[in-house]
Amino acid sequence: MADNPFDAETVHEIFKLVWRRKTQGGASKKRRRPTTANANALKLSCELLRIFVAAEAVQRAAIIAEAEGLEKVEATHLERVLPQLLLDF
Repeated sequence: MADNPFDAETVHEIFKLVWRRKTQGGASKKRRRPTTANANALKLSCELLRIFVAAEAVQRAAIIAEAEGLEKVEATHLERVLPQLLLDF
């Protein structure tokens, strides 16, 4: 997990933003409790995010290779899906 490109602090800030938005929409002040994530949960979230993005890139590249009638995914296929992948995430 040391080479994970996703920063745990950034992921934590995204989680906090989502949690804040959820609590603003209807929960009474009495029932609001701060939501937190411990360090291990953040590391695991970063690793799951890394695996998901890598799998999505490979799947999209495989679709392009298949459309071209190829059975092998090449680097050019990955290069072609990266711009859309960046826009999606």
